Amino acid sequence: MNKPVEDISTEWAELKIVVVVPTYNNERTLAAVLDSLLEYASDIIVVNDGSTDDTGSILENYAEKLQVISYFPNRGKGYAIRRGFETAVKRGFRYAVTIDSDGQHFASDLPVFVRAIEQHPGSLLVGDRGMTHENKPGGSTFANRFSNFWFTVQTGIRLPDTQSGYRLYPLEKMGKMKLFTRRYEAELELLVFSAWRNIPVLPVPIKVYYAPKEEKVSHFRPFQDFFRISVLNTVMVFLAVLYGYPSVFIRRWLKK
Repeated sequence: MNKPVEDISTEWAELKIVVVVPTYNNERTLAAVLDSLLEYASDIIVVNDGSTDDTGSILENYAEKLQVISYFPNRGKGYAIRRGFETAVKRGFRYAVTIDSDGQHFASDLPVFVRAIEQHPGSLLVGDRGMTHENKPGGSTFANRFSNFWFTVQTGIRLPDTQSGYRLYPLEKMGKMKLFTRRYEAELELLVFSAWRNIPVLPVPIKVYYAPKEEKVSHFRPFQDFFRISVLNTVMVFLAVLYGYPSVFIRRWLKK
């Protein structure tokens, strides 16, 4: 049984967790996402990543309820997440939960992350959407399996959903990470670099909503983004041999 919302909010405050919401042209779903989040968390940072729709006006209605970071032009999801993390660290938060603003994720799953981080402090938690959801697009399933395979090659860790954007990051343990990319593939970098720092990367089960094709708003560009991800994976495998695996071994040896 899930704990009451007010109890979850108290635990979140004690754990110093903030929600980071990167958003770009999601005017149709943004307000509903923020309303649902405010039922569970009082500390929310929204990063308006150069939106050109009505996102700015919508966020004005939440000026007293959450913090908004806006800039122009659009610079990519990875850049937006990093801006959110930088602000969270300056405000003294220890953990940050990232959640997409397209309505795919449920705020009601936030307690799942709370319970998991209480059991595994300092871990990076990744929401597992499940690979057999009846409405999941076929292309998304292939891309996820592709990403999961390379993540295992690069880190030795098996993870069922490396492309999930619903995550809890341990900001203190991650420190300042220098990333190569600033768009979707940056989320893969965050996973790999965290694993190389011996940060436990663990899945947690979450629900997911896949909107019908005619309603779905996606900024993922299959050919361009998949090409960049492929190049990144090639580079990361090279770095895994030179730095990743030796770093993990040395850190574990020093810890012993």
